[in-house]
Amino acid sequence: MDAAALKEQFEALRAQEFHRLDEGGHAYLDYTGSGLYAESQLRRHIDIIERQVFGNPHSVNPTSSVATRLMEEARQDVLRFFDADPAEYTVVFTNNASGALKLVGEAFPFGPESRFVLLRDNHNSVHGMRIYAERRGAQVVYLRLDAELRLDPDAVIPPAGSGPSLFAFPAQSNFSGVQHSLGLAEKARSLGYQVVLDAAAFAPTNRLDLGSVDADFVCLSFYKMFGYPTGVGALIARREALARLQRPWFAGGTVDFVSVEHRVHQLRNDASAFEDGTPDFLGIAAVPVGLDFLRSVGTNAVHERVVGLTARLLEILASARHGNGSPKLVRYGPAGLEARGGTVTFNLLDAEGRLVPYEAVEESASNAGISLRGGCFCNPGAAEAAFGLASPEMLDCLRSMPPGTFTLPKLATCLDHKYPVGGVRASVGVATTEADLDRLEGFLASFDASEAAKEQATAAG
Repeated sequence: MDAAALKEQFEALRAQEFHRLDEGGHAYLDYTGSGLYAESQLRRHIDIIERQVFGNPHSVNPTSSVATRLMEEARQDVLRFFDADPAEYTVVFTNNASGALKLVGEAFPFGPESRFVLLRDNHNSVHGMRIYAERRGAQVVYLRLDAELRLDPDAVIPPAGSGPSLFAFPAQSNFSGVQHSLGLAEKARSLGYQVVLDAAAFAPTNRLDLGSVDADFVCLSFYKMFGYPTGVGALIARREALARLQRPWFAGGTVDFVSVEHRVHQLRNDASAFEDGTPDFLGIAAVPVGLDFLRSVGTNAVHERVVGLTARLLEILASARHGNGSPKLVRYGPAGLEARGGTVTFNLLDAEGRLVPYEAVEESASNAGISLRGGCFCNPGAAEAAFGLASPEMLDCLRSMPPGTFTLPKLATCLDHKYPVGGVRASVGVATTEADLDRLEGFLASFDASEAAKEQATAAG
């Protein structure tokens, strides 16, 4: 589709499905934080739950059977959307992507002869899996990043240990937008690993074909894909890999039987063995609706649109200058469009080249009706690489703060403001228009560091 037709399609979509943005004066540029729901999704979901009576699953009564059937249909629809063969894969519904990763981490049979290898560029929920690995004596190996926050081309994945070993990476960085090669999955499996693919930031604007990507476990949050529901995610798991997991506990809905007298239990032998308690069956009813919305727009069209918007976003950031000609910001990650998504992190600089605290930028943007996100975005590895925080004084500062006292501003003070401790992230998605980017461009052009500092001081006081 040519650029003009694509623009027309998505501007019409904005007017039809997302007009609340313009009515509320919003320039929403936080799609990596959360997708936005189309209004038709809500209407369809309400129609579904209005017309039927849904009871708690796990029974054979009529209302329970309706809910159970709906969940199974949703499971199959997720597999179809990601081209996953139902004979090879199944879907475990979770609260979110983090819940999916926790299921794998706590149940993976790590041991002293195991390796857990992961990129430094990963969400905290992936880094958190290392606790399970370390407790069971496994070796944890981090692969370094290059100057563009991509996997360093000289980094080598070591062979898997003689015990069960796991490799984890994000399809797309939630910090820099870098899209790591999906071929890493096949490479890691060839070395003896099972593979965890974090697709939470990738799936909203890119097609993921599990018929060609060799992952054992894939985690998703549906609100990142299409905004609603906010409490449902999924673990798409290769059936044979799921069967190797060893759950450390059981709960309602996960077992065939439990005996208190004899102290025995038997887990179910399907996805329900990992769905603790009563699932969000009414929320799960909204998942096929959201998938249908993305199908109606077209995954390829969304991808193409986001590529075009990202090009404009990068151009805006590259051209932001002070009156003296000095750059108005520093950007982290790739400068171009190759192997990257619609997520860009940066920090503003004053006319003398000094860093402007990200909090002041985020607050000023908020006052202008622009939704950006500030911080490290739950991605400490990419943040440390981008901000130069891999220093001994960083560790000293972290150790100096008792539990409950840590804040990024306190960390900045401890580091004597020599390094950034957070950044500003802009991300585009299905409802972004050129007008949103125009507003960001205008904001950057008019931003005054001294005025922003005064605003922040007034708000704090």
